[in-house]
Amino acid sequence: MNDNIKAEPNPLDTVEDIYEITVLLDFYGHLLTERQHEIMDLYFNSDLSLGEIAEELSISRQGVYDSIRKAKQALLEYEKKLGLVERFKEQEKNIEKALDSLKNMGRKSPELVKDSDYRQAIDLLEKMLDTL
Repeated sequence: MNDNIKAEPNPLDTVEDIYEITVLLDFYGHLLTERQHEIMDLYFNSDLSLGEIAEELSISRQGVYDSIRKAKQALLEYEKKLGLVERFKEQEKNIEKALDSLKNMGRKSPELVKDSDYRQAIDLLEKMLDTL
């Protein structure tokens, strides 16, 4: 094994960072430049390495790295200003709480489970979670 070979620099530190950026990319990706969006999509959604992206787009690895770093910063700024992801997560959490509360009510009052309005409320909340 050659100890002189260095790993490509990674603009992200953790799995949590990757998840966060992927979510931000879903929300704000089209606000990036076309080139930044393309690079971010290749890196995060297609799971290409910096070298593979550089080769495909005929730019340097450093250029890819810089684009990812700048796009990441732009995505974080969009979230800081607009807060759409935070609101989304809050809505998701509130729907889950409402669903859990209804299900707990059903466990405490088995006759409630037979009520069509109760079942409809459960179904609607589950559909809402599925579509988020």
